[in-house]
Amino acid sequence: MPQAVIIREMRGNASHESDGEVIDRILGGDVDAFECLMDRYGEHVARIAGRRVPWGDAEEVVQDIFVRAYMSLSSYAGKGDFKWWLSKIAERTCHDFWRERYRRREQPVSALSEDQAKRIARVESEQSVRAHADGTAGREARELLAWALGKLSSEDRAVLELVSIEERPVAEVAELLGWSVVNVKVRAYRSRKKLRAILERLIAKEGEIYETK
Repeated sequence: MPQAVIIREMRGNASHESDGEVIDRILGGDVDAFECLMDRYGEHVARIAGRRVPWGDAEEVVQDIFVRAYMSLSSYAGKGDFKWWLSKIAERTCHDFWRERYRRREQPVSALSEDQAKRIARVESEQSVRAHADGTAGREARELLAWALGKLSSEDRAVLELVSIEERPVAEVAELLGWSVVNVKVRAYRSRKKLRAILERLIAKEGEIYETK
């Protein structure tokens, strides 16, 4: 029987196995079986990465997520839902992406142009920011939100996206990021204040622009 046919049959059989059964095969030495998990959860991981990192970096981050998952597979040991376990790895990998990005950054984010300052100054509250992030004000507003988030640390950015923008429960965010519930609450409060301060400075800048005209 041709090798290609054998591989297709193996994949077909794997599709009927539970996650736990596939993982047992991987840990037993069948390394190729990990591809089954990648097929099952590739879109799920890509959605997480697509929300968390720039589009041009998402593919590389997805690969990193699966590499980390493979290397940590023995620690899973059938505890809980595998998709949720993988989601935690994905969120933390995206968090590490921004932490490394900020560590390598040699210069601060460039100043906004006058037109950009005018546009973002019209975002008057975090509720408005969340509405923009949901797409109600279009691509331009999402780009401005991304700029504002870029002024925050990787930790503040992660907790703000999960708690304030996606409105996930604090306990869920704590598990995803591997933090305590108290730490998530404190970080969320501080990151909201920092984002508000960024927007207020831009609003003040907008006022100065109009006063000089």
